[in-house]
Amino acid sequence: MVVLTDHARLFRSGHLRTVFLGLLSATTLAFAPGHAWGQSASPSGSTPTAGPSAEPSAGNSKSELTSHPMDTGRRVPILQNNMRGVRSAGTPDEVEDPGAFFAAPMGSQHFFGDWGGIQPWLVNHGIHLLAAVNEEFAGNVTGGKDRAYSDTGQVGVEVDIDWDKMAGIKNFWTHTLIVNGHGQNVSRMFGDSIAPVQEIYGARGNVVAHLVSMYGEASFYHNRIDISAGWIPVGSFFAASPLFCDFMNVAVCGNPAPNKYTEGNRDWPSGNLAAIARVMPTVNTYIMGGLFAVSPHAYNGGISGWSWAQSGLGKFSTPVEIGWIPRFGKNHLVGHYELGYSYDNSRYLNLYEDIHGNSWQQTGLPRRYEAGRNSAWLIMDQMLMRNGPGDTNGLILMAGAMYSDGKTVAMRDHTWVGMIDTGKAWGRPLDTVGAMWQHFDMSTTAALQQESSKQLNLPYQDNQWGTVYGPQSHENVYELFYSAHVARAMAIQPDFQYIQRPSATTTFHDAAVLGVQFTVVL
Repeated sequence: MVVLTDHARLFRSGHLRTVFLGLLSATTLAFAPGHAWGQSASPSGSTPTAGPSAEPSAGNSKSELTSHPMDTGRRVPILQNNMRGVRSAGTPDEVEDPGAFFAAPMGSQHFFGDWGGIQPWLVNHGIHLLAAVNEEFAGNVTGGKDRAYSDTGQVGVEVDIDWDKMAGIKNFWTHTLIVNGHGQNVSRMFGDSIAPVQEIYGARGNVVAHLVSMYGEASFYHNRIDISAGWIPVGSFFAASPLFCDFMNVAVCGNPAPNKYTEGNRDWPSGNLAAIARVMPTVNTYIMGGLFAVSPHAYNGGISGWSWAQSGLGKFSTPVEIGWIPRFGKNHLVGHYELGYSYDNSRYLNLYEDIHGNSWQQTGLPRRYEAGRNSAWLIMDQMLMRNGPGDTNGLILMAGAMYSDGKTVAMRDHTWVGMIDTGKAWGRPLDTVGAMWQHFDMSTTAALQQESSKQLNLPYQDNQWGTVYGPQSHENVYELFYSAHVARAMAIQPDFQYIQRPSATTTFHDAAVLGVQFTVVL
């Protein structure tokens, strides 16, 4: 089954959040069992939580998730995105849901255990409830426009209902996700608008409860056909991998740029009115297509995400994706390979040209409209060495590329290569380490516009990535992190990022950013 996200109302109460986290840390000694502070000799480190049996082991395979389709993975699913519940194969004719697999290694642990017996009772009655907290602090120690630091954070609540258990309606689920966020992205403070170093910031509106997703899902023909409809972020299904949010940089976390910053593919925490169908011709391949309403407003669903009947709806984006999920060798080294394309049938202004193909800033003539917008992506990850059971418990290499129409989108393409591994080799099987390189090419059309502004002594035009400080060409980001499992369902992650050419210009010196992330599934 599938689970989404959106954002409801932003609650900018840093003081209250600080008090809450302080109380949470103070209660850790009282509530967490002694062994939770260390690393289990086995890769599971499991303790009984949701479901009728003990929680799955680290790096859960899909078949291990039957008792808890809201399995959280190492981090906080509802606070990032791409988190789907999973229906495993129940009979020889059924196939497993090929939705996003789950990042190792915390499984479906909860900091407060089984909530005094409440969790198992809810699960047995078809209600899967998850609450989680994510806090991120980051600052540039050198480079950029100014020295700056910022704390961002989010609290989220996700509810998935199995209507078979609830009311006898077979193969039907509903999914709802609501978040509350605070803080501002430090990258914009030191002059980078291309690859924000914190994944949790903005787009949640100044509201208390921002709706990320609310939709229904039904499966047919032994899970081979899956239909979802409602309020859905594009990236919860398309161009998705929960491995992305092992990294803090939001240019890849959730879903890769540039697609998610365009009107027809706005992603988490923005939802869209949508319908999606997925077909599995074989047990390890799928074909998926969707129809998403395009919102012409700055916020999909209004600032709170609850206003589904916005004005101006009438255009659609139509993403399609094919996927292959092989398992190689005796150790079943799993891979995920996705190829996708999206077309938005809206009309968008050319960034540079007027109606005759010249600079609209120079001639003063109306700007040219382009009919439609194209984007495409190729996403791959492959386990090279297994450290334990499950789809993500091992050394994994990941790479990909995404393209968008440079005539109307300021970023033309984005490529990345990375790796992650768990800490079994040094006796920390619940820890995760990762490194990634990202490269961004800005569009020639955007550069022409910016050169025109410079020649005419005019202010640079803002684009989808915010403030422009000079003619943009390309940017590189290097990231290294270590996520330490410090208590049941709790991780602390030191993070280092180096940004070459902030905002894709030479206006500012390269920036080095130190950060730390705290996550806990309550």
